[in-house]
Amino acid sequence: MLGVTARIAVLAMFAAIAGCTTPSGVRPHGPPGEVPLLRLAPAALPGGLAEEQRLAFDWQGRTETIDALVEVDTDQVRVVMHSQGQVAMKFTWDGERLDETRADWLPPQLTGERVLSDLQLVHWPEAAVRAALPPGWSFGGQAGSRTLVHGDEIVSRVTRDGLRTVLSQNRHGYVLTIDSRPVTP
Repeated sequence: MLGVTARIAVLAMFAAIAGCTTPSGVRPHGPPGEVPLLRLAPAALPGGLAEEQRLAFDWQGRTETIDALVEVDTDQVRVVMHSQGQVAMKFTWDGERLDETRADWLPPQLTGERVLSDLQLVHWPEAAVRAALPPGWSFGGQAGSRTLVHGDEIVSRVTRDGLRTVLSQNRHGYVLTIDSRPVTP
């Protein structure tokens, strides 16, 4: 069982990360201020993905970590997030349906769809992300960096250095540092 202090820390972290998002279902975009939720096909990621990840969330000077296992093949995205031996969330995405299981201690604002969208923003090809964005949004970059822009505002920035990726979600005020380790079959 996750200790009370650890559970409170994880709850606070997830509530902060969830920010202004709402668990209102799949939508291409929402009210002003909301970042579009990506729903790209698993097959749109050439070569798939299999990684163990250590996720460090920085928000208002505080850092919390959680571990994840991520697998993507042509048919499905599979993610399991866990902390101190307890599964926080797991979900699958087949390009049409998101099936999610979550711990009862997670705040309702943290959704598999937000995690999936951030995952796709980081890993899917730029052209696939651009094609899925609503009018007024753009996405692109150069070697080791990519940005999501709405009008003149840089909403999100992704930078890569080896096996470390940093997603700065400016609009929601958090930074996600992803330290990855490839998993081989």
